[in-house]
Amino acid sequence: QVQLVESGGGLVQAGGSLRLSCAASGRTFRSIAMGWFRQAPGKEREFVAAISRYDDNTLYTESVKGRFTISRDNAKNTVYLHMNSLKPEDTAVYFCAARQRLGTSQSAAWYDDWGQGTQVTVSS
Repeated sequence: QVQLVESGGGLVQAGGSLRLSCAASGRTFRSIAMGWFRQAPGKEREFVAAISRYDDNTLYTESVKGRFTISRDNAKNTVYLHMNSLKPEDTAVYFCAARQRLGTSQSAAWYDDWGQGTQVTVSS
């Protein structure tokens, strides 16, 4: 099992930037595939980005391509979500997720472990 703790959320104006962090513990971080999801009020949880283990292949949902970047620092056991050009529709609780398996997935059901979430609010 992997324990995950997100941080870095907050209130930002449209066009601004934030960097979310997700610290992992409990497993060898390099062997864990990581993902970011978000959930806005009244909506289902949706995939944002993912990064595979070992080869760092990345995957993004179409709406964040060119604006968000997922990265990992294996020395710090941390995955990041760099968010630029933020829009009001990016407002949501952002969750990180983990699975000790090859590849990545856009499906929330593929991941085994989840953090508690961090709120991101983008004002217009």
